[in-house]
Amino acid sequence: MFKGSLVALATPLDSNNRVDYASLKGLIEFHVNAGSDGLVIAGTTGEAATMNRDEHTELVARSVEFAAGRLPIIAGTGSNSTRQTINMSLAVADSGADAFLVVVPYYNKPMQEGMFQHFSAIADAVPKPVLMYNVPGRTVADMQADTVARLSRHENIFGIKEATGDIKRLKQIQALVEDDEFMLYSGDDFTAFEFLKEGGHGIVTVSGNVVPAAIARLCQLVADGQVEAAQALDSTLQPLNDALFVESNPIPVKWALHEMGLIPPNLRLPMTEFAETHHDQMRKGLAIAGVKLEDAA
Repeated sequence: MFKGSLVALATPLDSNNRVDYASLKGLIEFHVNAGSDGLVIAGTTGEAATMNRDEHTELVARSVEFAAGRLPIIAGTGSNSTRQTINMSLAVADSGADAFLVVVPYYNKPMQEGMFQHFSAIADAVPKPVLMYNVPGRTVADMQADTVARLSRHENIFGIKEATGDIKRLKQIQALVEDDEFMLYSGDDFTAFEFLKEGGHGIVTVSGNVVPAAIARLCQLVADGQVEAAQALDSTLQPLNDALFVESNPIPVKWALHEMGLIPPNLRLPMTEFAETHHDQMRKGLAIAGVKLEDAA
């Protein structure tokens, strides 16, 4: 269904903290031209947690409009409430988005059975396929491989974004999931190359916001069996990954996108301005990855 580089898109905001749709349109064109394989809209990187329902639904709808069928769109609709997740998914269902990204419930700390019932209830209720998202570094709760395997049998759940960064977890899931069409995506840019090499189908990437062509090429190289070339490319991206996660996402990536001339610099509280002490590290990481900044053009 979806393979390769799926970019967790940052949401540009204007000086009044409203979604800057002109910049959003430009960003989507940037990814179409760079060869990204799809976009995740209104995820963590998109600051969806700070949006109200109307903003969230409009953001997804306008993104679909701007993509105009050239890129698949996955809409982030997850929350720590099963009912709220269903309602948000239904609210954006008519936008034309191709699937829903649904995170393991945060804060509540559900047991494995609670996670199973949460995703099952959502998948039963929504009209588009569901991509599960396990990111215990943010949610505290960690969906185990056997729970993933149980959920993989649901006809409306097509895969998981696995963001533990643990390749052993990938192998556990692979050993337990019987459906060959169940899709496995890395949610950790640091270990994405290893994830792909071990049989993953793609990356839901933050780094792809600023180096979309490189991340798309990394995925394609592994798919083509050119592992050494992929590893060499990955080595040029690791300093950038370090810089992009030196503070909480999406603080660093939005600063980088602004330096590239693609979006305004604005964030919503509780996200705060990228600390100046990290600026040189980011510029160096971008340079190693081959990104030319506006003021260096």
